[in-house]
Amino acid sequence: MSEDILSKIVRMRREDIERLGLNFGIEIPEKRRRGHIEFLGTPGAILEVKRASPSKGDIAPDLDPVGLAGTYADAHAQAVSVLTEGNFFKGTLRDLIAVADSMEERAKKGLHACAVLRKDFLLYEDEIDIAYRCGADAVLLIARILDDGQLIKMAKRAQGLGIQAFVEVREKDDFRKLDVVLEALGADAAKTIVAGVNSRDLATFHTDPLVPAAVRGKLPAKAVFESGILSAGDAAYARNLGFTGILVGEAVAKNPPLAKEVVAAFESGCENARGKFWKKFAERRDAKRFSAKFPELAEGSVRPHPLVKICGITRVEDGMLAAELGADMLGFVFSTTKRLTTEEFVRGFAAKIRLCHPERSVNGAEGSPLLVGVITDPESPEGKTAIRLAREGVLDAVQLHGVNPPKVGEPAEPFAHYCAARVGEASDFDYVATLRTCGEPRILLDAKVEGIPGGTGKTIPESLLLEKAGDLPLWLAGGINPENVGEIVAKFRPELIDVSSGVEDAPGIKNAEKMRKLFEILQK
Repeated sequence: MSEDILSKIVRMRREDIERLGLNFGIEIPEKRRRGHIEFLGTPGAILEVKRASPSKGDIAPDLDPVGLAGTYADAHAQAVSVLTEGNFFKGTLRDLIAVADSMEERAKKGLHACAVLRKDFLLYEDEIDIAYRCGADAVLLIARILDDGQLIKMAKRAQGLGIQAFVEVREKDDFRKLDVVLEALGADAAKTIVAGVNSRDLATFHTDPLVPAAVRGKLPAKAVFESGILSAGDAAYARNLGFTGILVGEAVAKNPPLAKEVVAAFESGCENARGKFWKKFAERRDAKRFSAKFPELAEGSVRPHPLVKICGITRVEDGMLAAELGADMLGFVFSTTKRLTTEEFVRGFAAKIRLCHPERSVNGAEGSPLLVGVITDPESPEGKTAIRLAREGVLDAVQLHGVNPPKVGEPAEPFAHYCAARVGEASDFDYVATLRTCGEPRILLDAKVEGIPGGTGKTIPESLLLEKAGDLPLWLAGGINPENVGEIVAKFRPELIDVSSGVEDAPGIKNAEKMRKLFEILQK
């Protein structure tokens, strides 16, 4: 088995320590030269001094750590993260010392000063002492690379020195370790431990913004969304999920002026209905990754069939059957098409299905499908009705079909939503990329047919998907039916499929046998 990136980083770091010592040959201050600023004492952004990464190579190899940290402080970042790993991130303890000293100078001048985090792949207790002497207010402890005993010892060392332990979790066993550490530190754990979840898998360096959404409920009150924050929209999304901090690296290291936008977007946001929807979806997705139907799958494998949205529901019996068959989302069209629904129908259906399928588990995976209103014009009477129903909680979210999402900080009364983009040629993916920069963690791709917003029965050209879809998990709509669903899933492995006309006798009239056949094929 080939060595993954994380294992390689840790192995090479051990070799360097054996050769150079825990200080990596750098002169360390005999004692700490600054006071202490509580790490994440208030909600805010943690911005990173980062020269390079294993996935991107050089990011800002010639950066001035003190100057960059000053820019972050001027933007009112809550903390500065200083990478000190040398082989892949080109960091050094000298950067940590310089940044910590610069924050002490700012404090003396009455300027805003940031807490300082040592970010590294720390392995030994004495490395906590070194970080403290260098001026760090917090140290990163990656649960994935430390056993229970070592993680507890290192957290207790930080506790004894009066600095915070930033414990990063991602894998299932990491959460168990976090609970063990919190219990070991006792009543004072909340003062010492800040939890973080990395949207980037350190073994593969693939990023998924739904990973933090799925686990926010498992974390302590103080929790940080790490990696994948590339814009103000991404920062707002993390705040909507209820995180009290974000850790931003590459984006601000490459483009320091972005720091103010990211900090402002995070600090002006709040936990809201949009975040609640994405947490419910992500929890549902993760709960369905494993199933008693697939006992042969090893832990960490992905469930072999996608989540399913059945769209264009106009009859109670169709929606109820879809739920019984295992639909994860049901769509109701609030646009002037043949599948147009009414407020009265949706209210009545929502009450009925939630009574028949109440949420029976913490993650919501066993409960009612998520209910979505599909709109093509937010200013139309139909669009306004769907948005109002979402704000009231009758609908879980609104699908903005070919509609731009609200800007960061707008509207005054936000509503849960996701975006759908119609694609038929390569240039249409420019719009998809724009939606990502707005902080949209998923975008539904639908086949583009001029003059028809959806439900066309047409599929997206395969060559276009293969060329342009990118690395985010796919949400696919357009022409999916029982005859082609097996091939589509095998070829593209979508995370979610959206089916409408492919299981109908007529627009809005579902065919029970077609729906049964669709789910039967997916569950083989």
